[in-house]
Amino acid sequence: MDRRQLLRAVAGAAAGFSPLLALADDDRKTRRKSGSSTPQALPAPTSPKARVIVLGGGMGGTTLAKYLRMWGDAVDVTLVDRNPSYTSCIMSSLVLTGQRSMSSLAFGYDNLRTRYGVRTVFGEVVAIDPVACRVTLQGGTVLQGDRLVLAPGIAFDEVPGLTQPDAMPHAWKAGPQTSLLARQLAAMPTNGVAVLTIPAVPYRCPPGPYERACLIADWLRLRKPQARLIVLDANPDFVTEKDNFSRAFFDLHGRVIEYRTNVIIDSVDPTSRTLFTNGGAVRGDVVNLIPRQRAPQLLADAGLLNATGGRFAAVDVLSYASTAAPSTHVIGDASATTQPKAGHIANQEAKVCADALARLFAGGSPDPAPVTNSACYSTITMSKASWLHALYQYDAASASMKPVAAGSGASVGWNGDHFEDMGTWFTALMADTFA
Repeated sequence: MDRRQLLRAVAGAAAGFSPLLALADDDRKTRRKSGSSTPQALPAPTSPKARVIVLGGGMGGTTLAKYLRMWGDAVDVTLVDRNPSYTSCIMSSLVLTGQRSMSSLAFGYDNLRTRYGVRTVFGEVVAIDPVACRVTLQGGTVLQGDRLVLAPGIAFDEVPGLTQPDAMPHAWKAGPQTSLLARQLAAMPTNGVAVLTIPAVPYRCPPGPYERACLIADWLRLRKPQARLIVLDANPDFVTEKDNFSRAFFDLHGRVIEYRTNVIIDSVDPTSRTLFTNGGAVRGDVVNLIPRQRAPQLLADAGLLNATGGRFAAVDVLSYASTAAPSTHVIGDASATTQPKAGHIANQEAKVCADALARLFAGGSPDPAPVTNSACYSTITMSKASWLHALYQYDAASASMKPVAAGSGASVGWNGDHFEDMGTWFTALMADTFA
C-alpha cells in the first residue's frame, strides 16, 4: 500500500468537491491491488522490531492500531481500552429522536485482532509513564512498549452543584446517558421546556450542539408542538456554519428555539433542574447540560497537559509526539492542534501518526508536509442536513496545520440528499476505522 497516496486521498477528494466517499474508495483500491475482496490477514509479529501501546479504542486509537499494523514492518501493537466495544458519538443525536438505535452505533475489535494482528487488553488504566512508555492497569498489570500513543478522548469539568449527573445528562459520550436523555425528552410535558447548553471552545465536535438543537427542535415541533428549547451558548456566537445555523435557529426553528449567547453557568440545582447563570436562573423540564471539556486526568497526572491553559496536550503535528515527552504521541480530542476535535479528524491524525511511526521505526523521518481533511454533516431537521468540510496543510513557518481555502467549504442550506449522504459518509468512516 502507498501510505502517502492514501493519506492524501481524502484531501484530494475534498479539493475536487467529493468530501464523502474517499475513505470507501481507499479501501476498495487497496483490496483491488491485493486481488482480494477482503483484506489479507496480518498475524502479530513473532519477532517485532518495535512495540507500540495504544490507549483508547475510539476513532483515533483504533485507526492508529489498524494502520500501524498495515504500514509498520513487524511492529507489535497493543490496544488498551476499558470497554470491549466502542459506541460512536457520531450520529448519536439521532437516538434522541428515535431514528437510530444504540446498537447501530456499536463497533467491536474482532477485525483488529483477526485481520490486523492487533493485541487487545481491556481494563482500567491507572497510570502511565510517558518517558519509559509504561502503562499500569488496575490490578497491577504493567505493559511496556517502545512508544505510547494516547487517544483517550475527553473529560468534563466539574459543574458546581451537579451531584446527580443523570438529572442533567450531557450525552456527549454516547452510551447510557444518550438513552436516558431520549427517555427524558419523550416524557417531557407537551408544553414543557428543554434546555441545551453549549460549552466554551474548544470542545468535541464544533457543530454538534447546534445540530442537536436543530434536531430536537424539529422533533418537538412534531411531537410536542407547544414545547420550547432554550439554548445557552457560552460562546459569543455560532462557532461554525454560522450561515446555516443562524437561518435554522432564527427562521426555520424560530418558534421553538430561544438562543442566548455568552451564558456562563455558575452552578446548578439538579433536583429542580435549575441552572444559575450570569444572566439569571434558567429552569427546564429536561436539561441537556454539556460541560466544558478537557483531556482526561490521566494525562494531567503524567505531566502532558501543557497547552490551552493546562487543558490539552501540545504535540508536534508531524508525528503527534508530545512536546513534553517525545516517545509518547497524543492524537484526537486530547491533543491541542489547530484542527477541530472531531471523529473524522481523529481518524486523519491517526494515519499521520501511524505513517510517522512506520517511518521512524524504519530509520527515517516523518512526512514533512502532512495533509488532513475534516468532513461532517449537521442534521438541520429529522430528514435534512447540511455539510461542512475543511482541508488542512502543514505550515512549516508556524509548525501547525493550517486550513486551505481551496479545499474547504460548506453547503448553502440543507436538503434530503445531504441527509442520505451523511449515512454513506458515516458507513465509510466507520468501515475505514473498524473493518
